[in-house]
Amino acid sequence: MELCTQEEDSVQGTAATENSRIQIHFQQGTAFVWRAEDARRTREEHGLVGNLVGALVRKPRQNTRLGLPLQLLPEEARLLLEIGAAQLVHHGSSADKTYDVDEKESYAQFLHQSYEEQWKLALQEKKRTLEGLSERIVEGRSKRKRQRIDQNGPIKELLNLEQTFHFPKEAMMVQIPTAQLHTGNVEEVDIQENKSEWPYLDKENHETRYKVFSDLWQKGYYLTSGGKFGGDFLVYPGDPMRFHAHYIAICFSQAEDIALSDIITAGRLGTNVKKTVLLCSLDREGHVTYTSLQWSGL
Repeated sequence: MELCTQEEDSVQGTAATENSRIQIHFQQGTAFVWRAEDARRTREEHGLVGNLVGALVRKPRQNTRLGLPLQLLPEEARLLLEIGAAQLVHHGSSADKTYDVDEKESYAQFLHQSYEEQWKLALQEKKRTLEGLSERIVEGRSKRKRQRIDQNGPIKELLNLEQTFHFPKEAMMVQIPTAQLHTGNVEEVDIQENKSEWPYLDKENHETRYKVFSDLWQKGYYLTSGGKFGGDFLVYPGDPMRFHAHYIAICFSQAEDIALSDIITAGRLGTNVKKTVLLCSLDREGHVTYTSLQWSGL
């Protein structure tokens, strides 16, 4: 009995460790984090920012504020995998799954309940709109006209609104799950063995970028994509929500020739945006070396 208990504790401990790791979903060369708790831990516990790319449910056509999923740079995803904080997972296609009658009925019931709840919310919003409209109309009318409007206008519509209100099912929002309830179909992928899931394996440019990213991260910096400033990374002394970037990191291979015009362009750009340009490369021992550029006029 005691041995069985120890084995059960060991299995539960292993399962808890697996569940505690951040799940990274790799799709067409891009890494995503879908779970809100994983996205929070990625930033707060590991200092990796990522980029929210999902639309908000009630405001899908704006891009000022975005939501899940959290898109990670390849370097961010690899770093999480190598420090053991995450796992790269692959889910079986939902097209391969067959659903029984009970599952279909349960889903249909869920949709019906969701429609009823949204119908009530839409009805309340319609009532508020009509009430506000009637008040504005009443304010600018005489008593006689006001009585006529009360009988024939928005107030009359309010009385019969529950019988006449129509909320089309096409306008209903449908919840799309972002995490599977049953994790049995989840398969962990080893990036060292699966080039189809991780196309960056053994790519020299990625190796240089990753070592630069890892070195700066270990020094306590926060990094984001630097594409909008012509670099590989923007380097922050703290969380980008609180600090401006201090550096623009540009990665080069040690054997790569850099045109003088490119150096001048990078230096002037960095000065114009009040940032220092870092030229980053690896020496023969694989250590990261930095050369800073600052443009100064004569």
